[in-house]
Amino acid sequence: MIKSRLNITVNLEKIIKAWVYLMAASVLALIVGLLLLVFGWGLPQLNWHFLTGSSNYLTGGGVGIQLFNTLYILVLTLVISLPLALGTAIWLFQYARQNWFTKLIRIMLEILSSLPTIVIGLVGFLVFVVKFHFGFSLLSGSLTLMILNLPLLTSTSENALRSADPRLRRAGLALGMSNWDCICKIVIPQVRPALLTGVVLSAGRIIGETAAVIYTAGQSAAMLDWKNWNPLDTASPLSPFRPAETLAVHIWKINAEGTIPQTLQISTGAAVLLILLIILFDLAIYGWLWLQQRTTN
Repeated sequence: MIKSRLNITVNLEKIIKAWVYLMAASVLALIVGLLLLVFGWGLPQLNWHFLTGSSNYLTGGGVGIQLFNTLYILVLTLVISLPLALGTAIWLFQYARQNWFTKLIRIMLEILSSLPTIVIGLVGFLVFVVKFHFGFSLLSGSLTLMILNLPLLTSTSENALRSADPRLRRAGLALGMSNWDCICKIVIPQVRPALLTGVVLSAGRIIGETAAVIYTAGQSAAMLDWKNWNPLDTASPLSPFRPAETLAVHIWKINAEGTIPQTLQISTGAAVLLILLIILFDLAIYGWLWLQQRTTN
C-alpha cells in the first residue's frame, strides 16, 4: 500500500514537472514567434530616412520627431519620478514607524498601481492640462507618467533596500554613522543592481505607454526648430511646454485613422524601434553596472 502511494506520488510529480516545462516552452515559443513576426515586418523599414524624417500623410514619412519625443519624455519622467520614489522608499524603509499611516500609504500605492492607465490619463488631463493650464505638453505627460510609475518605482526601491544585509547597516550604526550615511554609503551601493532593475522596468513602461499620454502630451508632432535651444520657446525641441506625439501614440494614431499610406510598414517599423529602445536602455544600464563592478573589484 505504501509503495503504491509512493509510485503515485512520483508519477504525479513527473506529470506536474512535464506540464510546467510544457507551459514554459509554450510561453517562450509564443514570445519568440511574436518577436520574429514583428522584426520580420519591421526591420526592413529601419533606415536613416525613417529614423530622422517626419511623418507625412501623403508618403508616410518617418518617425524622427516621435523618436525624439519618446526619449525626451522618458528622461523627463525619470528625472521627476526617481527622487520621489527613492525618497519615499528610504522613508518607509528607514525612518517611518510601522503604524496605520504607513499601512495606509502602502495600500494607496497598491490601489494606484491597479488603476487602468486610461483613468490616470484622464486624471492627468483634468489636473495638469485643464486645472494647472499646462496644456497638452511634455510636462503634462511626464507628470502623469510619474503618477503611473510611482507605485512601481517605490515598491521596487523599498524591496531593494530591504534586501541589503542588515548586519552591515547595524555595524555602521554601531560605529557612529547616522541613518542617512548608512543608507547612502552602505545600503544603496549594496543594492544598486536591484534599484536599477526597477528603473529599467519603469523605463519600459514609460516608452510603451499610450493611453495616459494621449490625454496629456497630445497627438501632434509639430515641426521643431533644431537650432533653437531656448526651453521656454515651444518651437524648441528642448521645451517641455510643447505638445509631443510619442512612438506608441503614433502607432495607435496611424492605425486608428488609416489616412497614412503603408500603415502596416510604418507601425511595425515603429514597434521594432520601441523594442530596440528598451533593449538598448537595458544594455546600457547593465553595462554600466558591469563596469562599476569591474572597477570596484
